[in-house]
Amino acid sequence: MAGKSIALSFCLFRSLLFELLFPLVFLASIFALPLLVQCNTDPSDVQALQVIYTSLNSPWQLTNWKSNGGDPCTESWKGVTCEGSAVVSIQVSGLGLSGTMGYLLSNLMSLRTFDISENSIHDSIPYQLPPNVTSLNLAKNNFSGNLPYSISTMFSLTYLNVSHNSLSQSVGDVFSNLSLFTTLDLSFNNFTGDLPSSISSLSNLSTLNVQNNQFTGSLDVLKGLPLTTLNVANNHFNGWIPRELNSIPNFIYDGNSFDNGPAPPPPPYTPPPPGRSHTNRSHSGSGPHSQPSSDGQSSESDKGISVGAIIGISMGCVFVLLIAVFAVVFCIRKNKRKDFGGIVSRGSRTAGTNDIRMDIQEQRVKNIAAVTDLKPPPAEKMAAERLQGNSGSIKRMKSPITATSYTVASLQTATNSFSQEFLIGEGSLGRVYKGEFPNGKAMAIKKIDNAALSLQEEDNFLEAVSNMSRLRHPNIVSLVGYCAEHGQRLLVYEYIGNGSLHDMLHFADDGSKTLAWNARVRVALGTARALEYLHEVCLPSVVHRNFKSANILLDEELNPHLSDCGLAALTPNTERQVSTQMVGSFGYSAPEFALSGVYTVKSDVYSFGVVMLELLTGRKPLDSSRVRSEQSLVRWATPQLHDIDALAKMVDPALNGMYPAKSLSRFADIIALCVQPEPEFRPPMSEVVQALVRLVQRASVVKRHSSDESGFAYKTPDHEAIDMSF
Repeated sequence: MAGKSIALSFCLFRSLLFELLFPLVFLASIFALPLLVQCNTDPSDVQALQVIYTSLNSPWQLTNWKSNGGDPCTESWKGVTCEGSAVVSIQVSGLGLSGTMGYLLSNLMSLRTFDISENSIHDSIPYQLPPNVTSLNLAKNNFSGNLPYSISTMFSLTYLNVSHNSLSQSVGDVFSNLSLFTTLDLSFNNFTGDLPSSISSLSNLSTLNVQNNQFTGSLDVLKGLPLTTLNVANNHFNGWIPRELNSIPNFIYDGNSFDNGPAPPPPPYTPPPPGRSHTNRSHSGSGPHSQPSSDGQSSESDKGISVGAIIGISMGCVFVLLIAVFAVVFCIRKNKRKDFGGIVSRGSRTAGTNDIRMDIQEQRVKNIAAVTDLKPPPAEKMAAERLQGNSGSIKRMKSPITATSYTVASLQTATNSFSQEFLIGEGSLGRVYKGEFPNGKAMAIKKIDNAALSLQEEDNFLEAVSNMSRLRHPNIVSLVGYCAEHGQRLLVYEYIGNGSLHDMLHFADDGSKTLAWNARVRVALGTARALEYLHEVCLPSVVHRNFKSANILLDEELNPHLSDCGLAALTPNTERQVSTQMVGSFGYSAPEFALSGVYTVKSDVYSFGVVMLELLTGRKPLDSSRVRSEQSLVRWATPQLHDIDALAKMVDPALNGMYPAKSLSRFADIIALCVQPEPEFRPPMSEVVQALVRLVQRASVVKRHSSDESGFAYKTPDHEAIDMSF
């Protein structure tokens, strides 16, 4: 009986002990699990911050920042805010920072707030900025140059402040698609010319400050805007102030040359009565009160925790526990290394190939993510002719330049002194302008930025021009001229006037401009032939290095023309060289380039596969507006390329189902070969061309046995008539 009593007492004690300790153990696990499953910051974000830190001369003010390694989201880098593994805010205002902004800002795909105001940062504003930022504050620095044209693609931007800098030139028409803008501050710079007409598109603009510049012209473009604050003081505006602007609560216009006589031009306008004035109109706009507040962010603060909040926190802990367990499983699976080899075959779409597809996907996740040790690609020079000397030494004989030599004056005349209205694009080496020559012919003129190419590289430039001028292929944009005088370097290309493949796929508003399936196959075949020519016909091979849909230009018949061929031979300096690949082409770059900086013809093949994916899906290579699992096109699409049902769902909706299933499947097979993680398994471009030709020929056989007359025929570069019906 005593034994039973002891046993019962022991059980009661054990039960009581469990009830007391379990809550403590549970709470400890809640706090410990985040440490176990803490995911690293997105590698692209880390790399961008490292470059910013180095470009700012590694300032001590940026505590915890590092130029190599580190984890911004877990190490609390000063001014950096994260959500999950993504950097969403950088606010380092007023820290006395100097240097430049760096060249990898477009890597910050999730960044929404970027504030580096009130520092001493100099140089021009980079061409490529964080693409999805909503608030951009660069005020009170030493920036020079002009607003970059890439602002026109920052569709989420609501707040832009570049006041109190040394920006100049006329402001380009960059605001047409930025309807979310609420605040624009261009004040205290040296901007000239009229206000751009695209400002009238800013349908939500409430604050506009342009005081203390050199603006001219009228204010007519502002008439329809919902402005509550407008400061145009101390410029050279003239004409009559539109009567619609008189109702603006805060309107400062002193220091201009507005008309106020008795005879206003039509439509009738009544100037403000002499006695009417706003209290702030007596100022010239130079005081701090004339600036819009940059602290437009709402703040929340909780003063206490209610009982309901405690219950909510408790329930949240349970939810966090479940999420943490899931994250542990995900991270373990992600880090598990799997073997992968052999060329992906299109033959079977069974459970066995599903395993291979999972291996491809997991390997790609690791390869794309591992970019923290980026090295610039090796300089690659196009070959000049070599002759054997009498002493046995090898002498380089510079080839003659067959391209036309232009003067700076003639190119200035053709582009109206490189005015904003002639600007048609920007790249890592500089801006591209449309030139109109006296003979009526149009050309595309690339004005190379001196910061992108050292002035001491004159010989390299002329040698590259010589080699590029000899590239002759129906699907390659021809270099027809160059200019190298007065410290300027310019390239003159044939003008292809129907835009780029990138714009056609991603920014075509008119439904009639949608590329049909047969046109997409033609684009793929034409660009494949262009790369085949560069890789396998030219001796030595020419590696493009920057193959992307934006560099595929379409003529009026939608024939593709590959641009920027041979530009890699110009060997930009280290900063701009990395910028060329990672800023302009992130999403197209092969895994081996991200890992080691090695770039070969097989890397071009990978980029070609990404462009084929764009043609197939209509999606961008990287798209932060989509859910996390679909932001990387290659990562999302690769596992589905051999699944018939999944493949049908991932086709570009713009095609409205107008495509042949067999052709689609063969197209996907070619993509799968090109985007394999291991470069040695990717096919040469000649095999890709043959595969695309076979795809077309099989479709032609089907056409001859079909009554479908919806196709069309075209001539290939070999003058072989191929029916493109499917």
